[in-house]
Amino acid sequence: MEKNIVRHQYKILREDREKLLNQKGMLAFFTGLSGSGKSTIANGVEQDLHTKGYKTYVLDGDNIRSGINQDLTFSPEDRSENIRRIAEVSKLFVDAGIVVIAAFVAPYEADREFIRKTVGADSYFEVFVNTSLEECERRDVKGLYAKARSGEIKNMTGISAPYESPSSPNIEMNESFTIQESIDLVVNALKPKINY
Repeated sequence: MEKNIVRHQYKILREDREKLLNQKGMLAFFTGLSGSGKSTIANGVEQDLHTKGYKTYVLDGDNIRSGINQDLTFSPEDRSENIRRIAEVSKLFVDAGIVVIAAFVAPYEADREFIRKTVGADSYFEVFVNTSLEECERRDVKGLYAKARSGEIKNMTGISAPYESPSSPNIEMNESFTIQESIDLVVNALKPKINY
């Protein structure tokens, strides 16, 4: 079947869309343990960029898993498939000239590298929300850690499944940063990369 697929060459290119939007497409990818603050910070970054006139869109793990990826489990294979789909969706948004802000646990370095290659290294900005497991468990926003500790949840990242920390994120922050400090740090680093 693949030999019958021929990519159509459209007249409007990414550069044309970016010029019209007066910004460059980019993926800001937030990774870290569940409860680390990824979604909170990502939401704040989008709000800040939106007020500054940037065209943005947030992709969030739970939201995506309730729609396009609802058929996936949390097995290692399905986690990788989850990220593969996110990479392809993000690539489309970036090609449209949008600033994509994605918040996913994405526990495997190889999967995050796949995203970087899929959207292009120049269009990928990695944010490691390096909140300690102890702090994430203390917060336990969704009650997942308690369920994992009792054996109710299998394959819980940080408990019964591994998390491979990013080797060279663009930004790394931890629980000592306030939410606003985290937002400002990301926005200030992103703006030079997305300004047209």
